Amino acid sequence: MARKPQENPALDMTPMIDVVFELIIFFVVTIKQEDLFSKLNANRPAPSTSSSSSSESDTTVKIDIGRGKNENGAIKYNQRVVTAQELSGFLRDVARTSKKTPIVINCTVDSPHKALVDVLDVCYSHGLFSVSIFTM
Repeated sequence: MARKPQENPALDMTPMIDVVFELIIFFVVTIKQEDLFSKLNANRPAPSTSSSSSSESDTTVKIDIGRGKNENGAIKYNQRVVTAQELSGFLRDVARTSKKTPIVINCTVDSPHKALVDVLDVCYSHGLFSVSIFTM
């Protein structure tokens, strides 16, 4: 029996598309995240051995916030209790010398949030953005 030649031979693409999607899913699921993170270029600066590090620590401004007699809490600048207005004057002088002066704010566990927000507002208003906050 002779075969009749077909005019339009059809090739079904559905199984091939299914296989391609299964391969894509397989590769997405089996990729390891640590391989991606190990390729990131993150170089840290070398530690400085010069005396500039000791002079930088001397210029660090330290502000302590604790529970005070009023609802605003006690704000201490150089171990002296100050108001937010007095602190603004001190930080204005610091900002005139260098806007990159590091400021360290130490808060006690029971210090009111309003005092911290007030200190951060004063720092921001004078352009001092190198601020670190710690809790004791």
